[in-house]
Amino acid sequence: MEEYVMKFFDNWGIPLIVLSAWTAFIFTVIPYLVNYLRKRAEQRKHEFYALILSALGTPLVLILLYIGLNLFIDIVPSVSAKWEKYLNISLFMLFVLAGYLLLDGLTMRVIRRYSKTVDVIASSAGVPKTLYRIILLGFAGLIILDHLKITITPFLASLGIGGLVMGLALQDTLSNFFSGIYLSFDKPIRIRDYIRLDSGDEGYVTKVGWHSTRIQTLSNNTIIVSNAKLASSRITNFCLPDKEVPFGVNLVVTYGSDLKKVESVTVSVAREVLKDTDGAVREFEPSIGYSIFGDSGIHFSVNLRAKEYADQYLIIHEFIKRLSRRYETEGIEIASPVRNVYIVKGALEAGRADDRQKA
Repeated sequence: MEEYVMKFFDNWGIPLIVLSAWTAFIFTVIPYLVNYLRKRAEQRKHEFYALILSALGTPLVLILLYIGLNLFIDIVPSVSAKWEKYLNISLFMLFVLAGYLLLDGLTMRVIRRYSKTVDVIASSAGVPKTLYRIILLGFAGLIILDHLKITITPFLASLGIGGLVMGLALQDTLSNFFSGIYLSFDKPIRIRDYIRLDSGDEGYVTKVGWHSTRIQTLSNNTIIVSNAKLASSRITNFCLPDKEVPFGVNLVVTYGSDLKKVESVTVSVAREVLKDTDGAVREFEPSIGYSIFGDSGIHFSVNLRAKEYADQYLIIHEFIKRLSRRYETEGIEIASPVRNVYIVKGALEAGRADDRQKA
């Protein structure tokens, strides 16, 4: 009896004690060690290593447990072929699970990190996460089936046909999704940019989603444009390369006006408006440029600058109001859109005679 107990202890007792100690070690020391190394990497600004270590905790524990169980099975006496098969399958599934958790953890952390800078991921992070996990779980399932000697060719064929059908059914959705990714990485537009489409719609970009982009107009309405249509449109972005917008105000003064005085007064008023009006670029030096002799007066344009596209409307409002009052004080007359028509008397009488002959 004593010999049987000693034999059992040698064959099973010692391996079980070693396995228990190994299990206790990897479940207590390893998480603490990984967490310590991650914090050190964060303190030293090694973001890449910190990212890997943050995803490595549970998968590393499972891999070490897999190694320990494999060694345990090799040391202890052989069990029946049926139980050995079940144990090998269980260990393989444990290894696949560790790989899945490692890849999933790394990918989710990358998405979480870059979702703050990539608009389409920030607004639709659940979509790429779900798609990625479905694909990853599918590959893990195929690996397990292949290990079980189950033919996976029919599954692969079914996945190919199913993928083709899904691709055709979701063609527009996928087109909008990848167009949203293109818009986010190429950045022809950004959140809070003021844009104008070739359709004439314009406003501030408020959201770049996985399916559509939202544009808020100055009248506080929202225009929703599909990403595919937006990516193929001609876009005027008034915030690129910077948000400051130069613009001109067209005016006409009557013939006979003192153009030197007109320029001096107009520039003076423009400086005051830029200095006092919210949204104006205060340090900008306004100027005017005479252009043509028109039907009713001399045309010119006043050059101003706003901090953003929408700010120009308030600047124009204040400028016209103050300039009109100042012109009135200075005796400068703004030309009216009037056209004078001169009729020669002889030509008029000849025209009337022709009309009588026809009658």
